[in-house]
Amino acid sequence: MPSDRLNDALASEISTLEEQGTAKGAEAEITAVVPATGEHGPRYRLAGEGERDFLRMNSNSYLGLSLDPQVIGAEESAARSFGTGPGAVRFISGTFSPHVALERKLADFHGREAGMIMSAAYATVLGVLVALLTADTMVISDELNHNCIINALRLARPKGKEVYRHLDMADLEAKLSGSVGKASRAVVVTDGIFSMRGDHAPLPEIMALAKRFDGEFPENVVVVADDSHGVGAFGSTGRGTEEYTESEPVDVLIATLGKALGVNGGYVVGSRTLVRYLREKAPLYIYSNPITPAEAAAASAALGTLDSDDGRRRLGHLRTVTARFRQGLVDRGFETLPGEHPVVPLMVRDTDRTAALVKHLKANGVLATGLNYPVVPKGDEEIRFQISADHTEADIDQCLEVLASFDH
Repeated sequence: MPSDRLNDALASEISTLEEQGTAKGAEAEITAVVPATGEHGPRYRLAGEGERDFLRMNSNSYLGLSLDPQVIGAEESAARSFGTGPGAVRFISGTFSPHVALERKLADFHGREAGMIMSAAYATVLGVLVALLTADTMVISDELNHNCIINALRLARPKGKEVYRHLDMADLEAKLSGSVGKASRAVVVTDGIFSMRGDHAPLPEIMALAKRFDGEFPENVVVVADDSHGVGAFGSTGRGTEEYTESEPVDVLIATLGKALGVNGGYVVGSRTLVRYLREKAPLYIYSNPITPAEAAAASAALGTLDSDDGRRRLGHLRTVTARFRQGLVDRGFETLPGEHPVVPLMVRDTDRTAALVKHLKANGVLATGLNYPVVPKGDEEIRFQISADHTEADIDQCLEVLASFDH
């Protein structure tokens, strides 16, 4: 059957994105990683750029663990022992000992009773929220929550949905108050770190409001936090936004293995009952293959490094170079947002200018990502820099010098 009219319609939509300046365009293809040498961290080579080296300022690998020899060795060893893939979803025959060991370590690391890994953090958020948001649930969400949370709320069928203004606790309180008597369960859901801006949720205040209204709902007020950008990159020992804000544990904590831990996959930790329920009810867990046993072994090795003196050394260096970069932006007359997280936004506030600055950076050997509407609200166009423990002070200064040479 021909699909010419469909292709015409899709091409028209793509053209509209390109005309608006919001198309993401062709993806950069990394062809090689050049190891760190001298005063510089790793460099990257791209298809079509020959042997030209680039400084990567847009990676989620906050601790540089994706290139760590111990992590790589753990993955290679497990692949030789268990093969390259799980071969089935977990309840059929796809659960391997590295999966079980990793879940135990994640629960212990976060001080929870149990943990469950999934194929990605995005899938974890969808799987958890779709399972928790029943037809007798009111859900209340921060307006700048990640796309995975937004889509989870679209897929779920709760009794009602409310959105509170970003980090506005008075508005959250009003939304909770207005939900009383409407449902048996209330779920408050928030990012830990808001990935576009690098700011964080006030978890102690959110937990206090949840406790205040808890008695009004027969099945509790449940707090869910997706701290994918926080765990491994925030807090004195890398335990994320809970640690940084000195919050008590949230009811349901979701995070990723694919950012600071440098591997792949997502996970949730909480009570034994919660995790058992999710194994029975979360569709993206039940019907999807898990990460490979080798990836699970690599993630266990990365978690061991994080929870060690070496991990604390990496975190200390990460804080140092992040502060250097953030202050360097301010000193050179650029606008950024206050904070300590290694997501450092350079606020450009114009789509065309954002694209021009990204092009200038690449022309001078620096990879960075511009974020335009609808990824961010109009007027909040930015370049999101992501600092890594792999970066040296020389790397930071190189990027700042390139930025300074742009006519802003």
